[in-house]
Parts: sequence; structure tokens; C-alpha cells
Amino acid sequence: MILLNCFLLVVGIALVLWGADRFTDGACAIARRWNVSEMVIGLTIVALGTSLPEFMVSFFSVLKGSADMSVGNIVGSNIFNTLVIVGASALVMKMPVERSLLVYDIPISMLAACSLHFVATSDGNIRRAEGLALLIFFCAFIYYMFLRARKNKSDAEQKISKAEQMSILKIFMLLVIGCACLVYGGQLMVNNAAELAREWGISERIIGLTILAVGTSLPELATSMMAARKGSDGLALGNAIGSNVFNIAFVIGTCSIIKPIAVSDISIADWFTLVFSNVLLWVLAFSGRRLTKWEGAVLVAAYIAYLLYILIM
Repeated sequence: MILLNCFLLVVGIALVLWGADRFTDGACAIARRWNVSEMVIGLTIVALGTSLPEFMVSFFSVLKGSADMSVGNIVGSNIFNTLVIVGASALVMKMPVERSLLVYDIPISMLAACSLHFVATSDGNIRRAEGLALLIFFCAFIYYMFLRARKNKSDAEQKISKAEQMSILKIFMLLVIGCACLVYGGQLMVNNAAELAREWGISERIIGLTILAVGTSLPELATSMMAARKGSDGLALGNAIGSNVFNIAFVIGTCSIIKPIAVSDISIADWFTLVFSNVLLWVLAFSGRRLTKWEGAVLVAAYIAYLLYILIM
């Protein structure tokens, strides 16, 4: 039975990752047909697309009453995004850091982390009103990103010809198939992760913070690593940081509106690492206005230390 659960969990992860990739391809094709700039696509559609696995897993976790797995998935994914994805990208290639990331984007990610910590620990519940506040924060973030993107439309005409070659039917099929894989894969992941937690006597918090967090963060890792390899350092950093804001403001906000989330098993160490990871990234990025390979190694080492702590304690 355990082997079957492990197999189905892997199948669920594969479906979610493949579905997210197809859905993002379709969404980007639509955006490019409308001559939306690459910057807008990266800050909105790509970030949303790579956050869809977290959304589906958290959505089904909340519906099935596994709230700690839902919140653990988001907390663990954001820690993984900040420390491993950015760190690994810096190990691939030294990345200059734009001023806007230091002044706006990383602080916004930090604010989102602090906001989630506050609403989750104030009374142990994330209520609908608090979820609505997170969604309002998300809408303000998106509006701000669009205002910023309008100042730079140099990428607006890139890759439009490729999008025009893709038929409307193909785009529609990508969106439908991607969404179906996300829904079914998300159900498989949550059902079998919860079953494994019961079989092994592991808390839903640990499952959410580790297996689900890493599994649902693979789209961000693949996107950022490829972007760093191609020299698109802004996309590599922006994807990870933007996904952090999406995960908290959109995913937790939406899920808590659908059904209030009771949070009981997320430890102080988890909350501290969530906030500290943003602080550490900001400090390293601020020094020299670039992320070097050794600084990337520091970020990855910090995640390994956190992972060892939660598995041993």
C-alpha cells in the first residue's frame, strides 16, 4: 500500500508539473497575441503559472481538512523559492540585482511573509476577512506591476510571430488539458501525501514543508535555472520572488475565502525561516548589488540547515 501511495504521489507531482507547463504555454500565447510585453508576462502569467501547483495542492488540502498541509506547503515552497531557487540560479551564473528588486520586490515579498505570519498566528485561524485582505494585497501588487511594466515596453514585440503561428484551438487545448492535469494531479498529491503521513506517523506539517513544497516548487526551479543559464537574471529572480507573493496573497487568500483555515502545527522555526530567508536574500543582494556563486551557496546551505532541523527535531 505504501509503495502504491509513493507511486501515485510521484504521478501526481508529474501531472501537476506537466499541467502547469502546458497551462503557462497557453496563457503566454494568448498574452503575446494581445502584444503584452514580456515583462508583464513574466511578472504575472509566468509567476501565476508556476504557482498553480501550490494553489491546487493547498485548495484540495483545505477542502479535505488538512489545513496544516496547505499552509505548510506554502511556507515550505516560499522558503525553497527564496533559498534554493535563487541560490541555485546564482550558482549557475553570477547575477546582477536591479535596484527595483532591492527597493520594491524583495521588501514586498517580506511584507507578504510577515502578513501571513500575523494573520495565521493572531488567533490560529486564517478567516475569510483576512483572506479577502490578502487578495486585496494581491490585486494591489498586480496593479503596481502593470504600472511598472508600462514604463518599459521594449520586449513587447518579442516572440509574437511564434504566438501567431499557434492556432486558437491549440491554445484552448493547452489551457484545458493543463487545467485538467493540475486538478487531477493535485488531488493525487494531497490524497497520497496525507495517506503516507498517516502510515509513517509523520505530521502533515512535515509532509507539506518538505515533499509537497519541493514538488510544487519544481516549475519555479526549472524556470529560474533556465533563465539564469540564458543570462535572463531578472526573470530568474523575479520569477522566484513573484511566486512568493502569489503563493501567499493569491493562494492562501483564495483558499481561506473558500474555507477558513485553522493553523495549528506550523512552528516558530518555520515562521522565522520564512521571514529570515527574505532578509538574508536582501542582505546578500544589497552587498555589491549582485548575487555571486558563494552567496548562492550560502542560500542553499541555509535551506539544507533548515531541512535538517525540521527532520531531526
